[in-house]
Amino acid sequence: MADKADNKGTVGNKGAAGMNVDAKMVRQLAEMLADTGLTEIEVTDGERSIRVARGGLAAAPVTAVAPVAMPAPAEAPAPAAPPAAAPAADLSNAVRSPMVGTAYLFPEPGADPFVKVGDTVKAGDTLLIVEAMKVMNPIAAPRDGTVRQILIENAQPIEYDQPLIVFG
Repeated sequence: MADKADNKGTVGNKGAAGMNVDAKMVRQLAEMLADTGLTEIEVTDGERSIRVARGGLAAAPVTAVAPVAMPAPAEAPAPAAPPAAAPAADLSNAVRSPMVGTAYLFPEPGADPFVKVGDTVKAGDTLLIVEAMKVMNPIAAPRDGTVRQILIENAQPIEYDQPLIVFG
């Protein structure tokens, strides 16, 4: 009975893994990708995990956005080269996003930001919050350090592994 669909929309493989995939949930996640414009969604329930990702059409808008921002620095080649080199070196100390979602730099509207450039933070201090699937996920400092650069804006959509904050 491996990989047969039942009437409930689940596909089962009762082999060594013993995992049942809920086809309806996969369809809902795929619809959510289309509705939000995200490229990837992952849901974990205990030891089970479902990841839905897409390419092609979603990559085109992201690529279209980057060239729009790039021509302005390209008009002034001399100033564009030094800033591009400096952040690249700094990104080795960047805190990266563990998920796809929306980043918030403030705990609530009207409040002070979690951190500002120049702030000293300790390991475990909250740097920002990433909202993913209606869940607010605090992103903590991995170690003690000083905030050198904040690479995102408040309420900005972010991708998995995107650099968010650079430590010095």
